[in-house]
Amino acid sequence: MFNVAVLNLKDIIKYFIGIVIVFLIIILGTKYIKNIKVKPEELSNETKNISITLSEKNLIPCIEPCLPVISQLDNENRPAESSHKKDLLKEILKTQIGTISEVEVVTEKITVEKKENNDIEEKNSIEEAKNIDDKPEELKTNLPTEIVTPNPIQESFNAQYGKVKIKNQTDYNLTEEMLNPNVAVENKNVILFHTHSCESYTPSDLFQYEPTGTYRTTDLNFSVTRVGTELESQLKQYDINVIHDMSYHDYPAYNGSYTRSLKTVENILKNTQADIIMDVHRDAIGSNSDYAPSVKIGDSDVAAQIMFVIGTNGGGLWHPNWNQNLKFAIKVQEKAEEMYPGLFKPILLTNSRYNQHTGKYACIIEVGATGNTLEQSLISMKYLAKVMSEIM
Repeated sequence: MFNVAVLNLKDIIKYFIGIVIVFLIIILGTKYIKNIKVKPEELSNETKNISITLSEKNLIPCIEPCLPVISQLDNENRPAESSHKKDLLKEILKTQIGTISEVEVVTEKITVEKKENNDIEEKNSIEEAKNIDDKPEELKTNLPTEIVTPNPIQESFNAQYGKVKIKNQTDYNLTEEMLNPNVAVENKNVILFHTHSCESYTPSDLFQYEPTGTYRTTDLNFSVTRVGTELESQLKQYDINVIHDMSYHDYPAYNGSYTRSLKTVENILKNTQADIIMDVHRDAIGSNSDYAPSVKIGDSDVAAQIMFVIGTNGGGLWHPNWNQNLKFAIKVQEKAEEMYPGLFKPILLTNSRYNQHTGKYACIIEVGATGNTLEQSLISMKYLAKVMSEIM
């Protein structure tokens, strides 16, 4: 069975007319809206205010929605318009300044970190360079050597052990046992000092100085004290501990130099024990001021010759270990004759004590003479340090 819907003709006509009327109203309304023209005088007060604000190029109301701080202020009790604008500007500036400050802090932090990294890299570079510089110069041994002393003075000696020559000015008869260098350095500390701190050399182009006496200067950068500094530096490169005292002992008064230097050594020994105690001097040969004992080592190095001066108790002063001092000097010079023949002149053995009772292996070393230059004396220190490193 089928269901059939019966439509009333009157109802159809009524619906059709309603649709036509709605359609016409839409068309007419659209045309009317298009023809509306807004006149300036018809603008609302609020619209006028916005227009005026924009015309004055005041962008604060426009950016209010973009800045949370402004919206927050609008929700509170809002003051008068002029003061409100000032407060808004202040808050905006605070906000922006705060942001800028944060950026500056971050930037500063990055800068500091970068500087610290650069400092670390620079420090590492310096340490690497320092490590390179601290390495002792690789001195060759068995180099050709030649005595090149201008106007040489005839050497004299009356005792000898192997290749080591000795000028004995005492009454002691030096036996084989007395000369045998059967000693061992147990304490690796070395004390350097200068009884005659102001002894100096012939000025050169490299080392010009203001003399304060005949071959003397109180400027320790140009005196024999500078030679001690070089020996200290060279020995330390071989990991030998050095205590170098640079006190004046012959200035302002020359007399009493050994008394003053004895006090210096005794004070050092209160805190530091050492086997080797070396009083570094510059030799002088009377009126022969141009005397410059020199040895050429290798192809180019011209070094000032060195001389051990060993004291005894021959002058009547208590000095029980002078023979040990002599054995040590022979031990050093014996090694030097193997490595750099001619670096040393004959050992001088005297009756004076020279404060050498203070140590097992105390001695004077005379580095060059008045005719030598400071650079020649500095050169000889690197060879002496190499020799000493071999026996220690």
